[in-house]
Amino acid sequence: MRIAVIGAGSIGRRHFDNLVSLGIDAVQVPYRSYRPDVLDGCDAAVIATATDVRTGPIADAADRDLPMYIEKPLAFRAADLAAIECLTAKVADRTMLGLMMRYHPAFRALADLDMSSAVRFSLDIGHDVTQWRQNWKFSESYAAKADGGGVLLDLCHEIDMASVLFPDLTLKSVTSVGHPNYNGVDFSSRLTVQTRAGAEGSIGMDYLTPQLHRRTIVYGVDAIYDFDFAAQRYEVKDATGARLIDLPLERNEMFVGITLDWIALLEGRETTNRLLPRIDRVTASTALTAAAWEARQFVGHITKEIP
Repeated sequence: MRIAVIGAGSIGRRHFDNLVSLGIDAVQVPYRSYRPDVLDGCDAAVIATATDVRTGPIADAADRDLPMYIEKPLAFRAADLAAIECLTAKVADRTMLGLMMRYHPAFRALADLDMSSAVRFSLDIGHDVTQWRQNWKFSESYAAKADGGGVLLDLCHEIDMASVLFPDLTLKSVTSVGHPNYNGVDFSSRLTVQTRAGAEGSIGMDYLTPQLHRRTIVYGVDAIYDFDFAAQRYEVKDATGARLIDLPLERNEMFVGITLDWIALLEGRETTNRLLPRIDRVTASTALTAAAWEARQFVGHITKEIP
């Protein structure tokens, strides 16, 4: 099996390294060097480009009937989302979206719990973007682009996680905070959502907080689920008391797990995860992400220096 990895940023390099470590014949091509003929002779493709330029490589792979692993988010406009879904229709049963939190053992455990008694919930993630990597500038990254950048798209795993826990979400509003030097780029965004049963929730993400936080809390009539993914502390409280769930994680395990399931799809074998992010099974999540990006209302700006 030969797989082309399109994109040579940090995520593209991780995919390439993982494929090689799994014994796959992989070739990596930076987007700036990309030509459609690099896909010739390949059996599949990883699309790890910036979001605003990926429709072309997706179309090229689809023309060759190549299944794909596409990095999240799939698209940030409803029209682009519809076009990509049309392009990938023939290979949808073997194409995955890179929603790796579906392979986090603690989130998988949370998704197996009963959320039917939920009355409200929150999912939050954030970290100071200037601390993400050494020798890296926000201004030179895809994240600084008005089209395809910003925190809502960058950290949209929480939108997907909410869609898994509550498949019938309705988007109520999106408020965002920007930066005067980066027009159209959100540095903090908060979605308000509601389930069909009336439970209200918030999904928040930011580029600003000094320490990494990632926490999901669901308040229900029968139980409270408090999962702190940054601290790796997962607590369930109910009428009988409180209990902790021990589910340690090394981050790359999620990437390897999702890659192994994609390879299983390519080879026609059984997959391991009921939350499998096959592209035709994540439409509620991708639609919510695109709708949220288009619904952003900027309500203020920060003054922090972001080089």
